[in-house]
Amino acid sequence: MSFIAEFKKFALRGNVVDLAVGVVIGAAFSKIVTSLVDNIIMPPLGWAIGGIDFSDWKWVLRPGDAAAKIPEVAIQYGVFINVLIQFFIVAFAIFMVVKAINKLTRREAEKPAAPPADVVLLQEIRDLLKQQNHTP
Repeated sequence: MSFIAEFKKFALRGNVVDLAVGVVIGAAFSKIVTSLVDNIIMPPLGWAIGGIDFSDWKWVLRPGDAAAKIPEVAIQYGVFINVLIQFFIVAFAIFMVVKAINKLTRREAEKPAAPPADVVLLQEIRDLLKQQNHTP
């Protein structure tokens, strides 16, 4: 098998395509969650705790000097707090989606499956034989 044929077989498998779609949807969903956290959740949370914006929290290791063009070196733990909040929101949203999917699949599993056609046919034959044997 040639390299190109092998790659084509790999790339067009269903799981790879599903994964690619999931990554693209995930990237778009990430932007939505980032906007939700930064623009909707964090402002009221910062206001509730005294108007503090987590993204401004940092531990400065070396102050910057604009005149000497020396950048500030800081550990920005407030940005990390924002990312943690985003993670928990995404985890909760995915949990709710998986929970809904599981609920739907349980409903489908609870429905009794129709017997195969050969079983139905055999049951009809059995019932006809019973009728013939009981007819006086």
